[in-house]
Amino acid sequence: MIQPAKPDLVTVNIDGKEVAVPKGTNVIEAARLVGVDVPHYCYHPKLSVVGNCRMCLVEMGMPAVDPATKAPIIDPATGKQKINWIPRPQIGCGTNATPGMHIRTNTPLVKDCREGVMEFLLINHPLDCPICDQAGECKLQEQSTQYGRGYSRYIEQKNVKPKRTQLGPRVTLDDERCILCSRCIRFSKEIAKDDVLGFVDRGSYSTLTCYPGHELANNYSLNTVDICPVGALTSTDFRFKMRVWFLKQTNSIDPESSVGVNTIVWSREGIIYRLTPRRNDEVNDTWMADSGRVLYKQVNDSSRLAAQVGLEDALTQAKALLASGSVAVVGSGRSSVEEQFLTKKIAAALNAPAYLVSRVGEGDKLLISADRNPNVRGALVTGLIDKLPEQRLAALAEAIDAGRVKTVLSIGEDLAAAGLTEAQLAKVSVVYLGTHANATSAAAKVVIPTQTVFEKSGTFINQQFRIQKFHRAVPGFTKAFDDLVVLSKLLAEVGGGAISSDLNALWSVIAAEVPALASTSFAKIPDSGLLLDSTPYAALPFVEGETLHYKPAAPVPPAAGIPTPPKGTPA
Repeated sequence: MIQPAKPDLVTVNIDGKEVAVPKGTNVIEAARLVGVDVPHYCYHPKLSVVGNCRMCLVEMGMPAVDPATKAPIIDPATGKQKINWIPRPQIGCGTNATPGMHIRTNTPLVKDCREGVMEFLLINHPLDCPICDQAGECKLQEQSTQYGRGYSRYIEQKNVKPKRTQLGPRVTLDDERCILCSRCIRFSKEIAKDDVLGFVDRGSYSTLTCYPGHELANNYSLNTVDICPVGALTSTDFRFKMRVWFLKQTNSIDPESSVGVNTIVWSREGIIYRLTPRRNDEVNDTWMADSGRVLYKQVNDSSRLAAQVGLEDALTQAKALLASGSVAVVGSGRSSVEEQFLTKKIAAALNAPAYLVSRVGEGDKLLISADRNPNVRGALVTGLIDKLPEQRLAALAEAIDAGRVKTVLSIGEDLAAAGLTEAQLAKVSVVYLGTHANATSAAAKVVIPTQTVFEKSGTFINQQFRIQKFHRAVPGFTKAFDDLVVLSKLLAEVGGGAISSDLNALWSVIAAEVPALASTSFAKIPDSGLLLDSTPYAALPFVEGETLHYKPAAPVPPAAGIPTPPKGTPA
């Protein structure tokens, strides 16, 4: 594994504490390293700097030197080099650390500046926190308490702005809450490459809107809701559904493609209410696609399979079919590493060939890859397959037509969607493990309902060969069974030996048998994932091509951060 180059470090002094930071780090990020919070609204670490909220004002000074000799000027009172403080406060977001820089964040001047900024921001802001979706995670609410005056001197009528404006199919705007931070505008332009948002009118009458004839409809539109520091932009799907402080947060992974976007599942009492991105600078920064946010609805979908018999009876029926010989196993790129490991053991015990179904679509060069399976790499690492899968199960179809395969064990794959005809399905006895009804479950002799990714824990290996954990967010469907329990019991039934379905115990077996995972365990995998050696698979033609993983846009200079409307559009 190539080690990243160490950045050049510079030493700055923040509130009397010296800290070494990478050259070019701005004051907000430098202060974080010493535990100092510099409040801000318009600044976002993944967007360009515009410096238009002024909440991050700080005092800045530089060591004094003699203009002629460049020798340090010593303060006789302290015996240390004198610091020349700039008379006016500076914005922290637009000020990069330089050697010897001194920053003060808690002086009376800074306090007065913050109180003034807060007072201006609240002049026209509605007092509707009790009904605002952002309550509980609102930066304006938090910082008005911590940095505001605590009272208002404003007695005039507030400006009334549009409410319940549909900017697009998934985003609703309450414009009177907007504080004109422009985060949403910059995200749409710089990250989503869909420059549709802008401000119209002037001063207190400025309003966020879409350019004429356009709407905020790209597949990343809900990221504007995530980064909105107030309750102006809201998710139409989540709007007024639940207070965030009631919700439990569970780390998970978006299973819609091989990128492996890190997510948070928000649930209460076994019900999922929303999915949001989780920051991982090595994978997805702080973004995720809108299409992945609705996947939680599959948990309570009306097509969920429900067990008709107990697990032991179903396994007995499956064993009888699999014991007849001439078996093929179809694994899934949507199964976890742990499930694929057990699937490989089952295939070996049955002396059966193993297949994997490929899903390929057009990648968007952001966070949706051409490989629509989250864990094809896991199947390679565990040895379930030794080459890349094909989209159509042509080899299996040929084996069925030739009579070499009489029974098919399908782990979560719809064989009809993967290319098998109705006539071919009729020629074989199918044992199906899956979550939702489809053509294969309808044709199967034995159906064992299993759990969705939100109801279990495990790992995926993404297109960077980074192994990442996902955790059980809600209890499993009562009429479905845990995949690891089903697979470990089935393995024992077909003579493959006893392997525990407990995740930690299973990992001790995986570490002993899978060389790439020999030095780790489930508990040791960090939340940001663990990068594996991809050298053995370097020659394989993965479908992503050049769009191997998302890379953030290059920083934009402050002057270039203000979005430029198309010609003929109001400013």
